Amino acid sequence: MFLQLIQRFRERLVAHIDGPLLVIALALMSFGLATVYSATYDANNRALSQSLNMLVGLAVMWAVAQLPPQKLMRFAVPLYVLGVILLVLVFLVGVKVNGARRWLPLGFTRVQPSEILKIAMPLMLAWYFQKYEAALKFRHFAIAGLLLIVPLGLIAKQPDLGTAVLVGAAGFYVIFFAGLPWKVIIGMIVLGASAAPFVWTVLHGYQRKRILTLIDPTSDPLGSGYHIIQSTIAIGSGGGFGKGWLEGTQTHLEFIPERHTDFIFAVFSEERGLLGNSILVFLYLMLIARGLMITANASTLFARVLGGSITLSFFTYAFVNMGMVSGILPVVGVPLPFMSYGGTALVTLFLGLGILMSIHSHRMLVKK
Repeated sequence: MFLQLIQRFRERLVAHIDGPLLVIALALMSFGLATVYSATYDANNRALSQSLNMLVGLAVMWAVAQLPPQKLMRFAVPLYVLGVILLVLVFLVGVKVNGARRWLPLGFTRVQPSEILKIAMPLMLAWYFQKYEAALKFRHFAIAGLLLIVPLGLIAKQPDLGTAVLVGAAGFYVIFFAGLPWKVIIGMIVLGASAAPFVWTVLHGYQRKRILTLIDPTSDPLGSGYHIIQSTIAIGSGGGFGKGWLEGTQTHLEFIPERHTDFIFAVFSEERGLLGNSILVFLYLMLIARGLMITANASTLFARVLGGSITLSFFTYAFVNMGMVSGILPVVGVPLPFMSYGGTALVTLFLGLGILMSIHSHRMLVKK
């Protein structure tokens, strides 16, 4: 009897967990935890707190995986409305840190409402397209665009360009997978290119400087170009096989800024070299491939567009972070998924994994 109870408990524990996704995430987490330890062991070590963040993230992933997509749909509108209200409150009572007003004080801690929109945005748009699936017309795509622009504008105004990119990408992926015509996409690209001069005028001074620094980092080597120069030196010095764990000179002489968060890829590259980077990129490709496989087998439009958006959001995270650290994209505050230190961002990523697992394990349940 006791053994049967244990067996049932174990089956219940893993019933809705997708093995390949979990194994890939655990592999990335292992690399990330080792790199966070290396980046911070001689200062304020963050490995223990990152381990706790990972446990919380895994618990959230498991809980969300138990919910069928039909139940997830119920959270779409309330979560979106809550996120937008909190973004408005940020401008009224938010805390200003380093020139940006992104945080809401809760007495004992602070929360960043824009993180909610990373999941609430694709969830809301997926619910909207599911609602009008039988008769999708151009006006539905236009309304979806408005639903995306409202929170996107509020986040960009904070300013938080990195989160705005991620939220905007997540929303666009939903609209794209819902069937946005290619002629509209091409028109948007042409319109965006023609609006570039206007966008340049509304950018903050530091944002313009980041773009100019991308073109020539040596123009300000001790100022805005310092981050890119030091990170590219670290990546190049890793060579083919790296300097070894805990042996990175750029890291431990503190030349790399934010080495346990946004620039953790530079630390990893210096210690693991090209071989380690190849393994890391392979893991991300496997994560994306598995996510797209789950998306392709989803049983409803809601599940397909939501799964596709979350999967390509993982790609956006990795591409933007690696591109930023390598000097091919402007510096923005985007973490490397499952690698960078952080609580809220890590839980959001695991929440996305949980949704993918929910879509996969409940794929036979068709919405009635």
